[in-house]
Amino acid sequence: MDFPKFKAATVQTSPVFLNVDKTIDKAIALVKEASANGAQLIAFPEVFVAGYPYWNWIMTPVQGSSWYEKLYRNSVTAHGPEIAKILKASKDYNIHIVIGINERGDSYGEIYNTNLIIDNHGNLIGKHRKLVPTWAEKLTWTSGDGSSLKVYKTEIGPIGTLACGENTNTLARFTLLSQGELIHIANYISLPVAPPDYDMAEAIKIRAAAHSFEGKLFTIVSCSTISKEIMEIMKQDVPNAEELLTRKNSAFSGFIGPNGAVIGEPLIDDEGIVYAEIDLAKCIQPKQMHDILGHYNRFDIFDLRVNVAPTRKITFIDNQEDFNKR
Repeated sequence: MDFPKFKAATVQTSPVFLNVDKTIDKAIALVKEASANGAQLIAFPEVFVAGYPYWNWIMTPVQGSSWYEKLYRNSVTAHGPEIAKILKASKDYNIHIVIGINERGDSYGEIYNTNLIIDNHGNLIGKHRKLVPTWAEKLTWTSGDGSSLKVYKTEIGPIGTLACGENTNTLARFTLLSQGELIHIANYISLPVAPPDYDMAEAIKIRAAAHSFEGKLFTIVSCSTISKEIMEIMKQDVPNAEELLTRKNSAFSGFIGPNGAVIGEPLIDDEGIVYAEIDLAKCIQPKQMHDILGHYNRFDIFDLRVNVAPTRKITFIDNQEDFNKR
């Protein structure tokens, strides 16, 4: 059995707000840079393509309606031409990519907060749709389902991912751990409109440390920032947008080891790329003490059942016998 060692990169930056093409170009430039520095995996923030609906927090729902349309127009499909460019970059630069997108559904009123998992051969090997949009996010995103709670085997190890607030969902996290997850990508947006006594950067770190310590694995955190460009755009409808969207300690990006400790120096608020050496063999010894997937659990007492069936919006019945079986 192999215990891969590799260099990972994580990004803390903002997209080119509501501009898919320029955001894709920015992502590819960052992929190229990370690969040149020896990284075999790069993590991008939540809904990096192409922006977060900040208007949900600083406008009324009626005011924000027109912004929803702008976001929908700058949403993508997982198999569309925009993402094809990211797939090509993963192959060209021999690097695994986890990136957040606004994913269009079948309905014009359907957008998913989705993380794509891409291998180093240019293959889209999986996607995870955020299970429950958080608080004001419900004005924008449709909920995902259990079919995307998966861990994906790659050349560098088994990868799982959750977006932002769902990293507090113990059962979702355990579902990934139970499938052998050793590399967890937790991506976020900075949320400066949180209560005044809420330290977002610290909260992100605590969540990541909890998952790493409980599961004895590596967590890679990627968080977006709010650029001056975003603030200026929001001023179109909210003159004091800059004041509302400016806050210290609202973004954390970095690495947490299997002991729950931060690896290296994380990024707090500042933009950039940080790197860490990941050695999956370091997940072995900590599990000797607390392996909640094995000897440190009682599955005769606890029974978690997860519905992994995709949501069915409609069932067509073409004969009376099937109808009666409903």
